[in-house]
Formats: sequence, C-alpha cells, structure tokens
Amino acid sequence: MNARRTILFIGLVILLAVGLVACGAGEPELGTAENPIVMSFVPSGDTQDIIASGDTLATMLTEMTGLTVTANVGTDFSSVREAMCAGQAHIGWLNTFNYVLANEQCGVDAAMATSRFGASTYAGQIIVRADSGIETLADLNGKVMCWVDPASTSGYIIPRIMLAAEGIDPDTAFSQTIEAGSHNNVVTQVYNGDCDAGATFADARTGIEEEFPDVLEQVVVLATTSDIPNDSVSFVQDFPEEMRAEIVAALLEISASAEGQEALNTLYNIEALVESNDAFYDTFRADLSRAGLNIEELAQ
Repeated sequence: MNARRTILFIGLVILLAVGLVACGAGEPELGTAENPIVMSFVPSGDTQDIIASGDTLATMLTEMTGLTVTANVGTDFSSVREAMCAGQAHIGWLNTFNYVLANEQCGVDAAMATSRFGASTYAGQIIVRADSGIETLADLNGKVMCWVDPASTSGYIIPRIMLAAEGIDPDTAFSQTIEAGSHNNVVTQVYNGDCDAGATFADARTGIEEEFPDVLEQVVVLATTSDIPNDSVSFVQDFPEEMRAEIVAALLEISASAEGQEALNTLYNIEALVESNDAFYDTFRADLSRAGLNIEELAQ
C-alpha cells in the first residue's frame, strides 16, 4: 500500500513538473535567434539594393547590440504598415503617409527621421519629358500620369493635393494613370515616354542616372510640392523601451560610420539619421486636414 502511494506521489510530481515546464516555455525572448527583431523596409527604390542594404544594417545592429535582427522588404508601401499592425514586424522604415496611418491604426511610434541634404524634410515633384510640350500643370489634362503607389506620400498623396489646389481633379484629369510601384520606375517610364508625367520625391531622377546618364536633361521638373516630413524609423507600440533605446543609439552610431553611411545612401539616399518623435509629423496631418482629406479613406 505504501509502495503504491509512493508511486502515485512520484507520478503526480512528474506530471506537475512537466506541466510547469510547458507553461514556462512560452514564446522565446524577443531579440533571440528563435524570436528575432524583424526590421521591414518599404520598396521605394531598387528592391535588390534595399534588400542588400537592409541586411547590412541588420547585421551591424546584431553585432553592436547582441540582439538578433533580421530585415525584409515589403511587397508594397502599405505591407510594412500592415505587418507592424499585425505583429509580424517590429521596426519599420516607413514613408510619411504610412507612418501617420500606422500611428493612428495601431500606435506605431516614430523614434527617428531620415536626413538628406542636411534636412529632415523633403518635397514631391511632378516630372515630364523636356520635349513633351507640357509647360504648366493645366497642360496635364488628358495626359498619361504615372504615380508611385496610392500609399506614397510624395509619389501620390501630396502631388494630388497640389493638383486639386490648382483646380485639376486628379481622378478625372488624365486619359490614363499607371501605378509604377517605385520612384525609380516612375522616372524610367517618363524617360521612356510610357507616361507623359509622373510624381516622385525630389529629386528621384538621380536614382536612374547611372543607367540613363542624360536623364536630368531629358526629364525636367514641372512643379514642386510644399515640404513634407521625411520618412521615419518607427517601432511597434509594445516594443521594450530599453531595447528600443539601445537600437536607436546603435543606429545613430551606424549612421555616423563609413559602412553605415554607404548602406543608408544605397538604401534610400539617406545622409544621416536623427532622433525624432510623433509630433514631427503633425505638419503632414495638418496638410491633410486643410485639404479636407481623411487618412483612413485615402488608404482604402
């Protein structure tokens, strides 16, 4: 009888121990090889260059922080925001429009902004071929227009606001519209004559200058938009604060190094990274408000 009780007792202890181990297993700690920090990039330029540069930055972050960081490139501008809101990415290099929308939808928070030409703001532009005969925005009526992506700040949203302010309805003014998918593609299609005009960031023409050395002569700027806050490096809402601070510090150090500057320049023509916050993007929110636009509706 005592032996039977002893066996039963030992069995219960084993079952309890197994149960405790199972309960304690849970999800591996964030930043480990089993649960890496996922850093996602929008495909605004050459995808292969973005993949290579993203991998370089992820490797440098891993070496500097001891945290396992991986990189990927979204299929389009919105996919990075959607991945962050779904918990499938932790850090996003988001364009302005998708950052503001992600902040509203799921609390994504900006920690850094990019800097180019010594500034953390930029502009959009509408470009045409030099021999097109198009000299004013009004001349765009009935033409073929190239956009980057409906979620592109400078390649769609802000240029459309500019056109509307000039009395041009961007939904009806053109004979055809094409979504080219990236700023480089828009410039290329205008250069090749596939589109009469295109919207990009200023100055996206330099992105294809190696392939088309005469692009600055063949493709000219028709109009430039007002200033737009630069793209962000943002974190999901529940990202650990200490880990976030460590990554931000490492990225600042990376942006000051020769290898880091080369990767950032190849990535999105970034000269440097600067610390920022959500309030930096209030001017863009104000532009949308003045134009009577709802950011959720724009995303549909």
